[in-house]
Amino acid sequence: MRFGIELPPQQRVYGGFFIYSFCMGSLPPRLPDIQHAMGIEEGALGLGLIGAALGTLISLSFAGALLDRFGYRRAILTLIPLLALGYAIASFASGPLAFFLLLVPVGLVIGGIEIILNLEADRTEHMIGRRIMNRSHAFWSFGFFSAGIVSAAIAQTGLSVQLHLLLMVPVVILGVALLLGRFTPAPHRSGASTEEAPRFAAPTLAIMVLVAVTLSAMIMEGAGIDWSAIYMKDEFQVSPFLAGFAVALGAFTQAVTRFFADPFVERYSPTLVSRVLLSVLGVGAVIVFFSPSDWLSLVGFGLMGVGTSVIFPLAMSAAAQRTDRPAATNVASLAQISFVAFLLGPPLLGYVAEHFGIRWSFGIGIPLVILSLVFAGALGAKPIRHEVD
Repeated sequence: MRFGIELPPQQRVYGGFFIYSFCMGSLPPRLPDIQHAMGIEEGALGLGLIGAALGTLISLSFAGALLDRFGYRRAILTLIPLLALGYAIASFASGPLAFFLLLVPVGLVIGGIEIILNLEADRTEHMIGRRIMNRSHAFWSFGFFSAGIVSAAIAQTGLSVQLHLLLMVPVVILGVALLLGRFTPAPHRSGASTEEAPRFAAPTLAIMVLVAVTLSAMIMEGAGIDWSAIYMKDEFQVSPFLAGFAVALGAFTQAVTRFFADPFVERYSPTLVSRVLLSVLGVGAVIVFFSPSDWLSLVGFGLMGVGTSVIFPLAMSAAAQRTDRPAATNVASLAQISFVAFLLGPPLLGYVAEHFGIRWSFGIGIPLVILSLVFAGALGAKPIRHEVD
């Protein structure tokens, strides 16, 4: 029996991205409480966070065939509630090693959801004849923002992180039932290859240039997710709500930029748009690094959200348009390496924070922005013409 709200295919995809990120966004605003409960420094917390990165990388490499056999409908209806439950269980960890081990299965689940939702967005684009990928990721950011605000408000009440995340499980189950209860996977792209993609697609020099373009955005987006709340707490002793709001603000400005970015890319070209956004990212990182006040730091986090918004999607389009190898191989190669940076970079920044101060978790992004600006021309100088949903 089917349940939930009847939605058009693209809105179903948007709903999937939203509830998935709403689930993910509950944890980062509570990381200061988890760190305090464990009595550990940033380096040890970063070690624990690598568990999710490891699980995700394993899942992205090996879960595709399992998901095909299990079925995307059953998988998505199962995995998102499991993600909420996994976060709740991980919050009971007594130390960084336990946190690491409990986050590995969380990462396995994340990888499966990423595969399903991104493939579904791609196939739905093909089915309806309109691009929805950037807007889908905008809804991911909107979901993360919503969770950040809710979690920040709950943290302000003093409710324990364990009880908070346990209460999120039925909320997520209800959201999945309403938004995805009538989910039916879109058909495969007509004429698409049915061969299994390679476990690892070795990068070419051209792909490594695109990696350089995305590196600053991927690492700084992850740094904002993992460390902005702790930065606000350590540097300015702000309230739990304001610490959590820093996480939510970056997600909100990122969401709005993603939602409206396509017309600007069409009109001005990927290279020009990326250079503007990378400059905004650099300004945001400089503000956060040098900021003397909490409100100015929030401005910096907001600018970082704008700057990180569409650099990776633009690079993915550039990879797909290359003719030296099949598009799927180039896209997989860029995605795998960039995802490593996104997942492993921010947790490793915990060691930077512990030894040099939390501000350096963001200051280290400044030279990376310069590197990305140098290679941004690889994204293409001609405007992109496509139909926008």
